[in-house]
Amino acid sequence: MVDGNFEEVLGKEVIKFNPPLYRQRYQYIKDLVELHKPKKVADLGCGDTSLLWILKFHKCIELLVGVDTDEDKLRWKEYKLSPVSGDYIKPRELTMTVTLYHGSAVERDSRLLGFDLITCIELIEHLDSKDLAKFPEVVFGFFSPAMIVISTPNSEFNPLFPVVNLRDSDHKFEWNRLQFQTWALDVARLYSYSVEFSGLGKPPAGAESVGYCTQIGIFRKNRAEAAEPRVPEQPSEHVYKVVYTVTYPSLQQRKYRQCAVLSEVIPEVYAMRREHLRGRQQPGGACCGDLPEDTGYSQAPFECYEPGLLVEKGSPEKTPKPFCVGNKFCVPLERLLALPRVKPLCVNVETLRALIADRVTLSSDGSAVEVAVHDEDEDED
Repeated sequence: MVDGNFEEVLGKEVIKFNPPLYRQRYQYIKDLVELHKPKKVADLGCGDTSLLWILKFHKCIELLVGVDTDEDKLRWKEYKLSPVSGDYIKPRELTMTVTLYHGSAVERDSRLLGFDLITCIELIEHLDSKDLAKFPEVVFGFFSPAMIVISTPNSEFNPLFPVVNLRDSDHKFEWNRLQFQTWALDVARLYSYSVEFSGLGKPPAGAESVGYCTQIGIFRKNRAEAAEPRVPEQPSEHVYKVVYTVTYPSLQQRKYRQCAVLSEVIPEVYAMRREHLRGRQQPGGACCGDLPEDTGYSQAPFECYEPGLLVEKGSPEKTPKPFCVGNKFCVPLERLLALPRVKPLCVNVETLRALIADRVTLSSDGSAVEVAVHDEDEDED
């Protein structure tokens, strides 16, 4: 009820948050990820996986994990985290694996060690006193990530809502600011973290003294502790049950990198050949013609070479030009490597050659891509 935007409850107008409070919390985590660029992120108590769905679009993340005690909800919502056709058409630069676990935030599982960020959004208030006592031992002491973000309701805000004692029937408690900050500072001190406090959901004018509707603690591991990676006492301590896992296509995987390179190389080769043929048709055109100004290539004309005679290696600004050998039109790999969208995909000419060799025809010495000067259907015409 608190997170929604309702016009009226029991005849009393309630506070409207715009955007809704749950979206503000997700945006808060999204902003943190954009700022700190974590590679490994876990959301404890991930629920319907909405936060994970938002975070999966961040290029920096390589491992994204959700943990929840409701296995049915995880299975029902796993489709939200599955790759779609666009993920295959335009693969990520870095490989990302998404995994959903059925488990509890108060259970140790060594697969959650070494994370850069663990989020606990509106989670701790659902823990009974026994589990709340275990929570710091597991999350701060065992998992020990570089950063932990915990949000929880601020009970001082509750009188502003109509007929609210606890905001959810499953909440075991709701702390005021002093209670939350005292707990957070004690935990941070015990496990060598620092903590900063923030919040979301501003109170209405005249009620500023109650603070934010949601209170947030941002915990950062102290530098000395962060320099020493956590080593599990039992490396194979796997308690969580894998409900769903998927690895997104990326340019780190050869088949997707190959497709990306070929999608750039092949059209460029044929575009250069078209310009060559246009040059031949121009008045005074010889074997090879000049490139027009809008091609982005050197304005020097294509040059004809004897078989096996190649231009020496040069800088990206001065790469070997396409050339003709008999009825073959050849584009040196060095020129293709210099293309703006090919260079980031290939370390050097050898890498480029290895990626395209089984999909295009190369010259006898492997230094250039060969295509026929005229296609067969052109010859028939």
